[in-house]
Parts: sequence; C-alpha cells; structure tokens
Amino acid sequence: MTATLTIAPPLTQNHLLSLKDYTPEEIFGLLSLAAELKKPENKYLPLLQGKVLGMIFEKSSTRTRVSFEAGMLQLGGHAMYLSTRDIQMGRGETIADTARVLSGYLDGIMIRTFHQSTVQELADHSSIPVINGLTDEFHPCQVLADLLTIHEHFGSFKGKKLAYIGDGNNMANSLMIGAAKAGMDIVVAAPAAYEPAPEMIALAQRIAAETGANIYVTADPVEAVTGCDVIYTDVWASMGQEQEALERLEHFKSFQVNGQLAQHANPNFIFMHCLPAHREEEVTAEVLEGPHSVVFQQAENRLHAQKALLVALLAEK
Repeated sequence: MTATLTIAPPLTQNHLLSLKDYTPEEIFGLLSLAAELKKPENKYLPLLQGKVLGMIFEKSSTRTRVSFEAGMLQLGGHAMYLSTRDIQMGRGETIADTARVLSGYLDGIMIRTFHQSTVQELADHSSIPVINGLTDEFHPCQVLADLLTIHEHFGSFKGKKLAYIGDGNNMANSLMIGAAKAGMDIVVAAPAAYEPAPEMIALAQRIAAETGANIYVTADPVEAVTGCDVIYTDVWASMGQEQEALERLEHFKSFQVNGQLAQHANPNFIFMHCLPAHREEEVTAEVLEGPHSVVFQQAENRLHAQKALLVALLAEK
C-alpha cells in the first residue's frame, strides 16, 4: 500500500455485520480511504493482488454485485459469484459447514441474504472476513456510501439533519445507526404501523447520546423534512414484500417525496435514494431527476466505499 493510502485507525473487527460494531473513528477512517481510492489516479491499485472474494446471493442485486465485483477487479483481486442455486448452503449443507469450507478457498465472503442470523452464523464459523451485503435488518455497505456522499457535499456531519421518509426497514435501521455514529441528526418519518422497531430506535439513541446526535421518529413527513439538509427515501415494498404492495401504497401515499414536501427542506438540500426507485410512488420524477438529486453519485460511491472496506479487511496488515 502506498504511503498516502493508510487505514487509520485499523479496523478492530474482522467482519462487517452492522455499523453498530464500528467506532466513529473507524467509520471516518474508511470514508477517508474511500475518498483517496476514488481519485482517478488511484482507480487501479493492486492492493488486493491475488485475493479472492466469494459473493453469496440469496437476494438478487444490481449495485451490490457489480460494485463488489468491479471493486475487487480494480484492486487486483477476483470476485466469485455464488448463487444459492449453485452452492449447497440452504440445500442440505449447514451455514456453519459452508463457512468452514469457503474459509479454505477464499480470502473473504460477502453475503446478501434475508436473515441477519445467517450472516452472524457465517461469521461465527468463518476464519476469513464476512461482509453483510444486505439483510432484512441492516444494509451497512449502502450507508457507508451514503455517508461518503453526504460528506462530499457538506464537508462534515455535525449540525446536519437527515430526514428519512418511508418504511422503517433495513435502510432506516442502518441510517439511524450510521447517522448516530457520525454525530448527525436524523428524523425518520413513517406511518405508525411501519416505523422502525423500538429496539432499533433505542440502539441508535444510545449511540447518539455518545456522539451528540439526535434521533427522532415521527408520523409527519413535513415535520421531518423541515430544515433538513438531506431527504432520503426508499421503496415502500422491499424485496420479499411484493404481496403487500397494494396495501402499502394506501398506507404510504402521504409519504411521497415530491416538490411540495421538498420545499420545507433547506435550500441547498440533497435528495438521496438507495435505488432502485419507483418513480411517482415514493418519489416523483421531478425530485429524482431534479438538481438536488445525488442518487447516481450515491450509487457510484458504493464502489469506492466498498473498495475501502475490502482493503481494510482483506489487505495484508
């Protein structure tokens, strides 16, 4: 690794299961490294020469697969796509046995799955780093990219307010934790029946108490957006919730991010969405394609944030 690309501080965790396990200093270190790796002159650095990342997908993805695979290639390594249709995990072989077998072949595992317990069990029995590419509970890689994007626009997190509008899902959970770690205020606006789980709110508030951030949950989108610097939304029905889509449309119809709602934000606000987006449902095309939208910069930053994470976890210490 070149002298200008140092990981400070080094990660004390061997895995990324949730951002709650990382200190603010570790997160800021990853963001700093991501910013360095994003520079054009650092796009192709053989920091992971000869390393192999196995990517297990129980849920399909565009951004997760392409960004991890491209990132490993740009770092001189190799990424191996492992569909659960092609490996034995879930078809008779236990998660623990899969972890021990793959540990003998690979240098790291990224998994995109349903249950957080699956990622935890994989990590418990693996001798190599395990990265949570998404579960129903957390999406830490997305929030690393989100924090990188916010920092690029505002230069800091202190004194900034993020308004998340929509379902209290894995994105809401991870954004609350990420904002709390960064010392940034966050307000989640969700219908009463769809707000984040109480234990997730309590966890974020405990972290926020240490960093000076504020965590609020409301059922009023206007209250959430008023004076905010970031408006963030996600689809109303996540993967696996397709049967609930029509019912959710009725519950969430007043939570659409549109021009009228955005008028309550600060004049220089940015609009964020983890994608894919359903135009004219959770967000109008006017906002998604408007001058405040940074969704494609945000999507690109998945690559840079994850490259930093891969270097921090897989490079020779």
